[in-house]
Amino acid sequence: MNKNLLFIAFAMVFLLISFNVYINSAPSHKEERIYKEIKKYSPYYFEKRFGGLEILSKEDKEFKIKPSNMEVFHKMDELQKTWGKKHLKVEGKNLIIYDSSDKIVKKIPILTEQEMTFLHNFFGV
Repeated sequence: MNKNLLFIAFAMVFLLISFNVYINSAPSHKEERIYKEIKKYSPYYFEKRFGGLEILSKEDKEFKIKPSNMEVFHKMDELQKTWGKKHLKVEGKNLIIYDSSDKIVKKIPILTEQEMTFLHNFFGV
């Protein structure tokens, strides 16, 4: 009887820890339409490697980060947030994307309040 209860308790603890790790390693929610447009201009991208994913930059060929599989999406979010603070600006109902020399690359209309909230919460713009 005690062995059964101990086994069940051990299994429950294992499941809770596994679920917590899964939730913590998942990428944050992004508004798909606007994030897809922004991603085209972001210098950071994933490349597959034998042990998982690495993050590279289109602008700096020497830039290479190899985070663990649990950290990879959080690290990409961190890099994109830093990039977004320098290269994104909201004016009225438009998102303006700037290049490294502060020239306007693209204007994207913000269609919903959820997109505006995402831009404010994720990129801080």
